[in-house]
Amino acid sequence: MVDPQDKDENIEIWKTKKLIKSLEAARGNGTSMISLIMPPRDQISRVTKMLGDEFGTASNIKSRVNRQSVLGAITSALQRLKLYSKVPPNGLVLYTGTIVTEEGKEKKVTIDFEPFRPINASLYLCDNKFHTEALSELLESGDKFGFIIMDGSGTLFGTLSGNSREVLHKFDVDLPKKHGRGGQSALRFGRLRMEKRHNYLRKTAELAKQLYINPVTNQPNVSGLILAGKLNKARPSPCDSHAWAWSSLTNMNKTLFVFVC
Repeated sequence: MVDPQDKDENIEIWKTKKLIKSLEAARGNGTSMISLIMPPRDQISRVTKMLGDEFGTASNIKSRVNRQSVLGAITSALQRLKLYSKVPPNGLVLYTGTIVTEEGKEKKVTIDFEPFRPINASLYLCDNKFHTEALSELLESGDKFGFIIMDGSGTLFGTLSGNSREVLHKFDVDLPKKHGRGGQSALRFGRLRMEKRHNYLRKTAELAKQLYINPVTNQPNVSGLILAGKLNKARPSPCDSHAWAWSSLTNMNKTLFVFVC
């Protein structure tokens, strides 16, 4: 027997997929299409003030047609927000602006709704299209985990969701090994070896932030991140020279980290 709650969620997923498809197909002229997403616990007053400031800025747009379209979209957003005394429990999504139909005619549209799952993204964009990246992330079936496998020969980045695995990126590295030379040469080669390891960790950390953080919402796009490989320490101490690399990775808020060595 199908759980009524699962059935309702499946219906909402279907509705959201249909909406995303229509939003992605819409195009406008200039920057007259507004994508606005407010996460739970955001304030209507904050966004209203922001839109008021944007209205003043948009008044200086040189193109009369684009200026009127942008001002009209901001006005529509402000009017729609008046219907809400506070942000709904799952957040608020609003798309408004002037689109160009298949017949080449302009049409004003305004769509606002509470998503079926909590949306943690905060977004405000004026463009010639609607941005649906945050909505698409709500449709992920089950939790998606990222994984990073690294050792002395290279690093691999991927994702895992159920039985589905995807390799996002990988690169090789040639790290110098220890040698038996003594004296000053040992110190010099030791410094070079540590410098290359330092750069290797920094590159890994920077790529992880690019791959596992949504650039639009600045939020993690995975439920957790697994780090695996041959490391000297699973959790470096603050005095470790490489601790900063892992600190930059752990800036991904609300993300679970599992270390496997």
